[in-house]
Amino acid sequence: RRAATLGHDAMRREQMTTLLQRMIRARSSKPSTTPNVVLQAQGSDVAGAAIGTALCVQERDGAVCVFFPPLETADDFLALLQLVDETAQQLSMSVALEGYPPVSTPDLKRFCVTPDPGVLEVALPPVTSVREHAALVETVFDVALHAGLHSEKYLLDGRMAGSGGGNHITFGGPQPLHSPFLQRPDLLASLLTFLQHHPSLSYMFSGLFVGPTSEAPRLDEARHDALYEMEIALERAHDRTQPTPPWLTDMLFRHLLVDVAGNTHRAEVSIDKLFDPGTPYGRQGIIELRAFEMPAHPRMITAQALLVRSLLASFAEQPYKAPLVRWGQMLHDRYLLPTHIWRDFEDVLQFLDDRGFALPAEAYQPFIDLRCPVVGSLDAGDLTLEVRNAIEPWMVLGEESTASGTSRYVDSSMERIEVRLQGGIPERHAVLVNGHQLPLRASGTAGERVGGVRFRAWAPPHSLHAHLGIHHPITLDIIDTWAKRSLGACAYHVWHPEGRSFDSPPLTRFEASARRAQRFTRAEPLRAPVLPRQARAHDDVPYTLDLRRLNIDRPPPPPDAE
Repeated sequence: RRAATLGHDAMRREQMTTLLQRMIRARSSKPSTTPNVVLQAQGSDVAGAAIGTALCVQERDGAVCVFFPPLETADDFLALLQLVDETAQQLSMSVALEGYPPVSTPDLKRFCVTPDPGVLEVALPPVTSVREHAALVETVFDVALHAGLHSEKYLLDGRMAGSGGGNHITFGGPQPLHSPFLQRPDLLASLLTFLQHHPSLSYMFSGLFVGPTSEAPRLDEARHDALYEMEIALERAHDRTQPTPPWLTDMLFRHLLVDVAGNTHRAEVSIDKLFDPGTPYGRQGIIELRAFEMPAHPRMITAQALLVRSLLASFAEQPYKAPLVRWGQMLHDRYLLPTHIWRDFEDVLQFLDDRGFALPAEAYQPFIDLRCPVVGSLDAGDLTLEVRNAIEPWMVLGEESTASGTSRYVDSSMERIEVRLQGGIPERHAVLVNGHQLPLRASGTAGERVGGVRFRAWAPPHSLHAHLGIHHPITLDIIDTWAKRSLGACAYHVWHPEGRSFDSPPLTRFEASARRAQRFTRAEPLRAPVLPRQARAHDDVPYTLDLRRLNIDRPPPPPDAE
């Protein structure tokens, strides 16, 4: 009767009536196993009322919406689902499923789709092989593409970035107590040690927001005292001469794998679902690797999963045990530059190759190009100057009172670029940054030197060092120190070189490419004789020159008069 009243035409009413009739016949063909509930109505002559599950069908927005009732077993859910699907195919109808999901059972793999601001998060079911994982990812990408969704976006300046959602990777076992991290505590200890030794695994696959206050801070970011305590826990985890109960494996690292505020979920390796004795939800035997952002292509997701799985397989055969490294400020000074990130990652690939898990380096080069894209290059005879975006951590500022309460802003005023000079003679050729000589270091490749540049890109109202202006644009000159002349010059622009701003992100990759090309221009070389001003890098950060210490900032342009 409900279907008949909601239909808008005779054909639609007939289709929905047929659908209902077939479902009712199927339901009445076997006895119901759901017991009736009798409720006594107080103050009423009705002796009782039988309450049972009901299937609701409604036409809405051009489709037939079928609301599934709660069912006792997964088999009942699948049988009803098959019935709806066959009926919809026979009647050529568009059906939308609603209502209660099936009960949890190991035989069913479940996708979980959660709407987040700006993204749609899809949680994949557990798999047992990389090939199965790759097939699932390909299916999700294909369905999303047909729905008009994709996993790439472009920033205002034209750079490509991830969708904004995380691509966290979880590992565990078929059951909590069968988790390899609970049965083999040295496996988790090996992973933690290896990640601490190789910063490229923390930054090469991450998103824009890195650092001690990010979603996945490293162990040695802002909490340097934790390294000493972690070594004590690692020593016990590697000790296989005495049994380690599951709760002890969890408690060894639970209070060390946290952020600066003690949050166990916001860590590079989160174990809040490993074996927490306090909550049943925390006893799942899984770890979550959070320093992975959603890449733009499904094969890149597969490459990430294959890399971590290969590392865990190598640790299972031979544990990885070594003292932790006190990186200090070198962690951000050196390993936020793309050249040094890639050199460190080549060591990771060589480690896997030595243990029989060879992975092709060309499969991971797209991650560097995505994370640290090439801004532009300048040819000056036999010399080539290449400029790449580097990674810059964003600091969380102190609390401030706002109209809606207390807030903490993020300082995004700083940028970092890497300058790479190829073919130069160290005693003869140099690079000037806004008139100051840039300290360059050997990269490990013959005839190649690199250096990093930090500068203030813009002056937001909430940022560090409010007394400083900006350093835009960044002018780079290749000079011949013997002849005291400039061989060529280029400029890097944070925004449009004519000072115009972009109102919205680019809609297509062609528009994004055009914006990136506009931000790297040829510049007028310095007139001879060129006498460079020396700029010595700070002892704490010898790989990166911070322009804020050179007193060459300029006030930001005033706002347009209205």
